[in-house]
Amino acid sequence: MNIILFEKLDKLNYLSLKDERARHIKKILKLNIGDSFSSGVINGAKGLSFIKDINDKEIVFSFEEDSLKSDKLHPLTLIISFVRPICMKRILREAVCLGVERIIIAGADLTEKSYSNANFYINEEYKKVLIDGAMQAAQTTISEVKIVDNIDEAISFFDDSYDKLLLDNVLEGESLSKYNPINNKCVIAIGPERGFSNRERNLFLNKGFESHTLGKRVLRSETASCAAISITLSRMELI
Repeated sequence: MNIILFEKLDKLNYLSLKDERARHIKKILKLNIGDSFSSGVINGAKGLSFIKDINDKEIVFSFEEDSLKSDKLHPLTLIISFVRPICMKRILREAVCLGVERIIIAGADLTEKSYSNANFYINEEYKKVLIDGAMQAAQTTISEVKIVDNIDEAISFFDDSYDKLLLDNVLEGESLSKYNPINNKCVIAIGPERGFSNRERNLFLNKGFESHTLGKRVLRSETASCAAISITLSRMELI
């Protein structure tokens, strides 16, 4: 954790020792009374917290906002189909860490149907992963996540003000490294473990998505996501 985030922070705060963040402060950072740590409010202010007391129940600390603001998220949306929760954890954490503005998780024709019923999605357990990604990046800003039933719904959010990129290893397309940004915002779509169906490929193309490739190798969804986000942001001159 390069910053520790909270839902809200007051001038004086109380953190239970049972909280994972408290364990991190004590066991990893090895902080004690009088020490400070970088902290912030989710999607809000960042600053320094000063430990006032540590007792057998909690850590008591003050918070002082500083003038440094978190970086804005990049105008990039990732459409990703449902995958195994353990894989989605990696995708979401890295997407937030890289500064993706919005993530749309969608059902797909070839998705394993049981994935969407996992507690990770149903109980919104993924929100903790988003926070982990932001804390790794030392930022307070967290990507917006939308969960939709299918690809048809996912692509309905995007008009011609977006560059629309489809990552697919079946359709012919230029290397993503040759993507030439036209608009100031972009959406990239990556399929499930078994890829997109021909119906979905046609749907993307009919909605103005351009097919691109990450090469001939078949990549895991999490590998493809991280590579695609990094290359796209680089082409947009944002990283």
